[in-house]
Amino acid sequence: MIRVGVYENPPKIFIENGRISGIFGDLLYAIADREGWQVQPVACTWRKCLQELREGKIDLMPDVTYNEERARFLDFGSIPALHGWSELYRNPHVMIVTVHDLVGKRIGVLADSSQERYLRQMLHDFGVRKAGIVPLDSLDQAFAQAAQGNIDAVATNYFFGDIAARRYGLKATPIIFQPSQLYFAVPKGTNRDLLEAIDFYLGQWITTPESPYYRILEHWKAAVGETHIPASVWWSVGLLNLLLVLALVTMWLQRRQVLAQGRHLQITEAKLAVILDSVDACIFIKDEDLRYQYVNHRQTLRLDRDSEAILGQTDDALFDSETAERMHTEDQHVLVSGETLTIEEQGTGNPRATGRTYLTVKQPLRDERGRIYALCGISTDFTAHKRAQEKIHQLAFYDPLTGLPNRALLLDRARHALDDYARERSLGALLFIDLDNFKVLNDTLGHAHGDRLLELVAARLGALVRRNDTLARLGGDEFVLLMERLGSDLDAAIARTEGVARQLLDSFADPFLLNGNRHNITTSIGAALFSEVGNRVDELLKRADMAMYEAKAAGRNQVKFFDPLMQASLSARAALETELREAITHRHFLLYYQPQVDASGLLIGAEALLRWEHPHKGLITPGRFIAEAESSGLIIAIGQWILRTACEQLVTWSQQPGYADLPLSVNVSARQFHHPDFVADVLHILKETGANPERLGLELTETLLAEDMDTLIEKMKALRTHGIRFSLDDFGTGYSSLSYLKRLPLDQLKIDQSFVQDLLDDPNDATIVKTILALGSSLDLEVIAEGVETAAQRDALLTFGCHCFQGYFFGHPGPAEKLPSTLDP
Repeated sequence: MIRVGVYENPPKIFIENGRISGIFGDLLYAIADREGWQVQPVACTWRKCLQELREGKIDLMPDVTYNEERARFLDFGSIPALHGWSELYRNPHVMIVTVHDLVGKRIGVLADSSQERYLRQMLHDFGVRKAGIVPLDSLDQAFAQAAQGNIDAVATNYFFGDIAARRYGLKATPIIFQPSQLYFAVPKGTNRDLLEAIDFYLGQWITTPESPYYRILEHWKAAVGETHIPASVWWSVGLLNLLLVLALVTMWLQRRQVLAQGRHLQITEAKLAVILDSVDACIFIKDEDLRYQYVNHRQTLRLDRDSEAILGQTDDALFDSETAERMHTEDQHVLVSGETLTIEEQGTGNPRATGRTYLTVKQPLRDERGRIYALCGISTDFTAHKRAQEKIHQLAFYDPLTGLPNRALLLDRARHALDDYARERSLGALLFIDLDNFKVLNDTLGHAHGDRLLELVAARLGALVRRNDTLARLGGDEFVLLMERLGSDLDAAIARTEGVARQLLDSFADPFLLNGNRHNITTSIGAALFSEVGNRVDELLKRADMAMYEAKAAGRNQVKFFDPLMQASLSARAALETELREAITHRHFLLYYQPQVDASGLLIGAEALLRWEHPHKGLITPGRFIAEAESSGLIIAIGQWILRTACEQLVTWSQQPGYADLPLSVNVSARQFHHPDFVADVLHILKETGANPERLGLELTETLLAEDMDTLIEKMKALRTHGIRFSLDDFGTGYSSLSYLKRLPLDQLKIDQSFVQDLLDDPNDATIVKTILALGSSLDLEVIAEGVETAAQRDALLTFGCHCFQGYFFGHPGPAEKLPSTLDP
C-alpha cells in the first residue's frame, strides 16, 4: 500500500471519484498495475502535502519541482515525468503586457511553491519593487480571488493555468517564466524502491512512442511531440507587432501635427521606448536600404554593441559575409513581396550568443497609402524549448550508452527500407550481431567495463558501415546492421552482404583495450535478405536472429544466412508451444518416481520426474519439450503443478508404512527459481497440501549460479528455515565455483551421470568422481551418484567412498505405486 499525496492541480494531478486522476495519476496507476502496488490517495493542500511527505506521513508525492532546499529532506527520481513552464493569468479588467506592468499589482501564487520563489527573484531582477505577492493555499482559491478582483493576476504552471483561466474568465499574459522539470518525490532516505521502479518504467516508456506514457499525454492533450513554439510566444509576438504598429502609426501622425504638439510626441515616444526595451524579445527596424533605424535594448545585447554603433549600419558591418548575405535575401523578399517571414536562426553577431536559437518574424511596414517603407523584425529566444525537444528526440530514438539508433528508430528505417524494396526491387539485408560470451566478461570484470566494451564495439562497427546503412543497438550485447540498395541481382547482394559480415567479424581480431588491459572477444552474425520476408519487419528480424543462433550453435565467430530449415524448426517450436499450453489446461502431465538407495539396497529417497502423456504421441520425456517450456515461460505453470503433485504424493506416503519418512526430490528450473513469487508459491503449496517440508528436496542445476547469487542464497535460506533440503544436480558440468559452493546452504551434491558412464574406462572421469566425493566430505555434504546402470559401476563407486546411488540398475522411473521400499544390493 502506497500513500500518495494529492493536491488539486488539474490536468496534472487531482482526485476524482476517490481515485488519483490527471497525467501523474494515470502514470502512477499504470506503474502500480505492473508492480502490484495498491495506491491510497491522501488529499491535502500543496503546503500540507510537502509537510506530510517530509514527516513520512505519506510515501510518495508526484508533480514536485526539484530544488536544493527540497533535496535536503526529499529524494527525487532521476527521470522527470513532465516538462513545463509557468505563466501569468490576469483579471480581464487589468492590463498586463510586460513585467514592468506588475508595479502596484497583487499577484496570487501557491504558497511555498517554486513559482513563488522564482517570481520574487524575477521581480527583483527587473527592479519591480511595488508588486505584491499574495501566497494562497490552493490554485483554485487564487483564480477565484483574481476573478473577483481581490487580486490582479495569478502565477501558475501552464498545465493548470490554461484550464482554470477558461473556467474563471481570466486571460493569459505574454509573461512566461521558469522552465521546469516535474518529478516524483519520496521522504529522504526512504522508499528508494518506489523511485527506482518509476524511473525504470519512465526510462522505457519515454523512449517508446506507443508506450502508456504517450497515450496518457495524448489523453490529457499535453503531449510533447515535434518542435513547436508555445502559444504564449505567438501571442507575445502578435501583441508586440500590434504595439509596434500602433507606435509607428502614432509617431507618423504626430510628425504631421503642428509644432505645438512636439513635447507630447516626445513623451509618447519615450513611453513606447520603455515598453519596447522591457519586452523579452529583440526588436529592430530597417529602412528600404536595409539600414538599421531602430533597435531595442535586447537587440543591442544580442549584437553586443551600443545602439549608436548599430543605427545607420547594414548587416554587412555587423555579421560575417555568409550571414549578412542570407539576411539581405530575406529582407529583400519582405520589402518586395510584402509577405511576413518566420525564420529559425542561430544566435549571430555576439560570440556569447553561440548556440542560442531564435524565432525571428520579419514583416513589412506600410504608410497611409499602403507603400512599404521599412521592415520590422522581432526575434524571440526559444533555445530552451528547442533543446528540450532535441533531448526528447534523442532519448526516444537513440541508445544512451553508444549513441547508436535504438530499436524504435531501427524498426522505422527498416519499414521504409522494405517499402523502397517493394517499389524499386533493390535488395537489402539485415545483419544480427551478437557478442560471444559477453556475459562472462561482464560478470568477471563488472558492468562498468562491460559498458565500456559495448561503446568500443559500437565505434569499431560504425567505422565499417556505409553512409546509407543503419547500425543500431537493440539492447544488451545485440547490434543490428540494416543494409540497403544492394542492387537487384540476388547472388551479388548475398556476396556483398557476406563480405560486409566478414569484415565485421575480422574487425574483432584486434583486442579491445579496457582499463589498460587487452581483451579479446568474438561475435556471431546472422543474416536475412529483404527478398525472403515480403514487407514484414518483424519477420526480417526474427529470421536474422535465428540465423545468428545458428552461427552460435555452429561454434561462434561465424556468419550464417537464414535457411528454410530454420523456419521449419521455428514452426515446430510454435506448434510444440501450443500443445504444451493445451497440456497444462487439460492436465496431460504425470510424475514418475525413481528410487534412490544406499549401499545395502535400502530405499532412502526418490526423485520426481516429469512425463507428458500426449493424447496422440504417447508418453514424452522432458528432454523433448522442457527447453521450449523454459523459453516460452510455460515452465512456471508446469513447475507449480510438479511441486503441488509431489507434495500431494508426500501426504499419501505419510500414511503408508515404509514410506512415511521417505524424502522426495523435485527439479526446479532456473527461470522458475528466479521468479519473484517462488518462495511464497512453495510455502503456499506446502501449507495447502499439508505436506511435511522436511521431506521435500529441491534440486537446482549449476546454471542457476550464473546470475544474482545473493538473491539465490537469500531464497534458499528462506526455504531452508522451514526444513526444505537442497541438492545441486549435475555437479561438475556447469558454472562450478568453489567460492560460491561454500556459500550455498546445500545438503547434497549429485554426481552427473556423464562421469559415471565412463567411470571404468576413463581415468579422468574416475579422478573427477573421487574429487567430488572428497569435496562433499570436506563440506559435510551428502553425495549421490546418478546414472548407475551396472553392478560394476556401483562397486567402483563403493570403493571410492560413494554410498548413495540412483540409476537404472536400481530401478527405472515409474508410477508411485511401483516404487519398492527395498532393493537387492
